[in-house]
Parts: sequence; C-alpha cells; structure tokens
Amino acid sequence: MIDNESPEVKSVTGEILAAARMKAFIAANLQNPISAADIARAAGYSPFHAARLFKAETGLSPFEYIRRERLTASAFALRQQKHRVLDIALDYVFDSHAGFTRAFSNGFGITPAQYARQPAPVGWLIPFRYLDRSKEDTYMNQAFVIFTQIVERPARKLILKRSRTGEDYFSYVAEIGCGEHDDSAAWDILSTIEAALYEPVGLWLPETMRPRNTGSYAHGIEVPADYAGAIPDGFDVIELAPCKMLIFQGEPYNDDDFETAVGLCMERIQQFKPEVYGYRYVPELAPRMQLKPMGWRGYIEMMPVEAI
Repeated sequence: MIDNESPEVKSVTGEILAAARMKAFIAANLQNPISAADIARAAGYSPFHAARLFKAETGLSPFEYIRRERLTASAFALRQQKHRVLDIALDYVFDSHAGFTRAFSNGFGITPAQYARQPAPVGWLIPFRYLDRSKEDTYMNQAFVIFTQIVERPARKLILKRSRTGEDYFSYVAEIGCGEHDDSAAWDILSTIEAALYEPVGLWLPETMRPRNTGSYAHGIEVPADYAGAIPDGFDVIELAPCKMLIFQGEPYNDDDFETAVGLCMERIQQFKPEVYGYRYVPELAPRMQLKPMGWRGYIEMMPVEAI
C-alpha cells in the first residue's frame, strides 16, 4: 500500500507540480523575456534544482523548451496573421530576422517566409502543439508521431563529398574521417560555404547519381543554381531539377535516447505510403536527404515526390 503522506510521495508530487507551474509560466510569457530566475520563482526552487527537475519531467532544458514553444507559436502567428516575418520574430523574442529564420528553418525544414506564403499546408501538421514529454517517452512505447509537409524546391546545385563504400552515416564517417564537431570531415568543409541554401545534409544517392565504385551515402549541401563559387577539392557537383520534396519530422526526443528515437523514426518513414495521399516517390529527381538529428527538433528526412 502506498503511503500518500510519505516524504517520498510528497517530494515527487511537489516536483511534478513545480514542472507544471514552470510550463504554465512559460506558456503565459512566450512574448516576454524569460530568465532562469523567472522560471525558478515559478517553480519555487533554486535555479539549479528547477532546471534539473524540469529536464527530468520533460526531457528538455527550460530554454530548449522555450525555444520550441516560441517556434510553434510563431508558426501559428505566421498562418493566422498578416504580419511581416520580422514582426513575428520580435514578438517572440528573437533578436533578429536572420536569427529567427535560422531557428525556424532548423526546427521545421522550411523558412518562415516560405511557410507564410503557402496558402494551404499539404499534409503538414504544423503549426502544432508539441507533445508534453515525460519519463514515459512516447517513442519508447511505439506511439510515435511523424509530421509531414510537401515543399517546392527550385532548380539548384548539390555540392557533395562521395565515398567509395559508405552506405550509411557510420560507414561514411569511418571512411571519410571525423571532423571537429562530431560530424564528418566533409561536413565541416560544407558548413563553410556561405552561399548555401540550407544546412548540410546526409544523402542517399539514387543509382542515376552514383558513378561506378562509389558508395550510396554522402554528405552534401545545396547552393543556388547559378552558384559560381569555388568547389572544395575532392568534392563533386550535381545539378538538381525543380521538384517537390516530402519532408518527415519526428517528435522531439531526449538526446540520451538518440539511437532508439532516430531508428524508430526511420523505420516509420520507410513504412509510409505516399500513394495513399496522391503522390509517389521519384528517386531519380533528387537524393533522399536527412538533416543532422537534434533532440529538440526531432529527426528530419526528405524524399522527392510527384503527384500521381
């Protein structure tokens, strides 16, 4: 029999209530600056203890959670209001248009301006409320949600570093070598290309884009179709035609559960049938791509599709 008056039960209950107070405070102040001291006061604990119990209950630090909630709220505002992207950025306490665009793009795989211009989302379940995370993570019991979106990609070039035998991230890095920030050496070089349209990506190349005796996996980055800058030594360039890309985004996850969360998301993506929604995969148009997995934004992958 559980003693509801025991110190242990009271402590756990108090921490759950404190986490709820912190989340309620954050929800009410998304358009105001929020400090660690503010969150601690809402919890009734010291800043250190408040941050520790918040992460224990949600899987995220308070400021990862705040960033995620602000991005979600800003996505609602972009759809529902006729405001400039800069106005939305400032409303949700981002320092600049560039900083907001970078955070939004990293979180959702599309810029806020592109998102706002789309008259109707095609299969895109964002804006959405991120699920409240708890110790019983949803992906651990297989109740996993993947959000999807179809976006138009213009003609562009893909700068990439091929491998001889790489078939996935791990075999690719084993061959190419590690970089300075836990990515491949090629990733570090790609990250320096200032004209890039987006961040670097992992690639699974279709047969039509693979020379003989090269691996199916590579790291690359997209640049404008008229890009005339330098190509790093040992890198190749592929011209990509305009196409639609189906973007998959898994739920945010605890970084400690990286392998389980990403593996389950990739498994679910492989089971997805675009024909049900009037599309089919067209791998000859572009590689299958994956963004760098980050717990706060979930696993993101994309594949070329066309309407049936």
